[in-house]
Amino acid sequence: MDAAAQVADAVPLVNNTKDDGYNSSGNPYTAMFADIDMSKYAEVLLWRRYDPTLGINHNVNHYINNNGGNTGYTRGFVDNILMQNGLPIYAPGSGYAGDDSVQLVKVNRDNRLQLFMKTPGNLRFTDRTNPDGSPVLSGRPDIVGLAETRDVTGYSIKKGFSYLASNAEGSLGNTGSIVFRAAEAYLNYIEASYMKEGVVNGKAAQYWQALRTRAGLNPDFNVTVNATIMTEEAKHDMAAYSAGALLADRTLYNIRRERRTELMAEGMRMYDLKRWRALDQLKSNPYIIEGMKVWGPMEKWFVNATGTSLLIESGTAGKTPNISKRSESPYIRPYRVNNTPSNFVYNGYRWTEAHYLEPIAIQHLVITSTEGDLANAVIYQNPGWPTVANQGAN
Repeated sequence: MDAAAQVADAVPLVNNTKDDGYNSSGNPYTAMFADIDMSKYAEVLLWRRYDPTLGINHNVNHYINNNGGNTGYTRGFVDNILMQNGLPIYAPGSGYAGDDSVQLVKVNRDNRLQLFMKTPGNLRFTDRTNPDGSPVLSGRPDIVGLAETRDVTGYSIKKGFSYLASNAEGSLGNTGSIVFRAAEAYLNYIEASYMKEGVVNGKAAQYWQALRTRAGLNPDFNVTVNATIMTEEAKHDMAAYSAGALLADRTLYNIRRERRTELMAEGMRMYDLKRWRALDQLKSNPYIIEGMKVWGPMEKWFVNATGTSLLIESGTAGKTPNISKRSESPYIRPYRVNNTPSNFVYNGYRWTEAHYLEPIAIQHLVITSTEGDLANAVIYQNPGWPTVANQGAN
């Protein structure tokens, strides 16, 4: 709490102009994730610089600008994000517009979803146009394309999106990469203080309201807490659980929700799920990934020039399938297309407790023991892992 407050009290959040994400290049909040020089943003505490002239570059924008990069947000994540009025999408009076299109999903939602999820018609470049002078725009999600470049779920990631054409060329990208930013300190304090004290104290409330205000949300987090139904959240969010048990504390859950939304696509989620021990329930209740509602009005997006559907359902005789069955779910189930020996998650993601920790290398046990007797090693193997080399979790 003390360490987090030292940062959060000293560093204000970068301003969000709260546009709709169509062209966010002039919005400091979105530009912060995609700028070439991140030193201008006080919120960025540590970042990695790239320089193609030195051979130090990346291809992030080559993928997220041109296509889906074989990734995407899950339906569970998108449905978890709040409405601008602070209500969950299932709450009476939320104003949720539905998910018959990826554009509708974003209507009246937390501004972070509007900014950081790409949809058809979004501007791609500010420094390049089509030959006829018209702007270059994003098309439909490529859900049936090459595995390397497809939109896995149809909900395309836009966080870190650069509007410069040079950054979308091959692996010549030179936008910076954030390591730490002050918003994480805000989130750390809120969670740590609540876990310690059992209440949202004044400082935590101040930080939480600052994050929600920047996101275009009703700053009163109690509106969200009071409208939260844990059994609804548990349908799609693993963080609704700890150690296999459904959380009873709605305030703690919404602190987790805030962290999930603010840090979307920043590589923090799995660390948090492990820290919360939020994966135990997968041992008996596998989690099937879903994406956008492809079997509905958006089905009409995926036809060729003659009007023939490009979608080939799993199990179609004589053809190679590229989409999950309509009869299973109206939502894309990207790993339910082909049931092959290499598809370990066809029946959903599972979990084994050992994977909360990494195994200690047997070599390390040997060199810290007497005469190779692992029983007297001064370090010990992590729970669930064997003391025999080259074996998986017990």
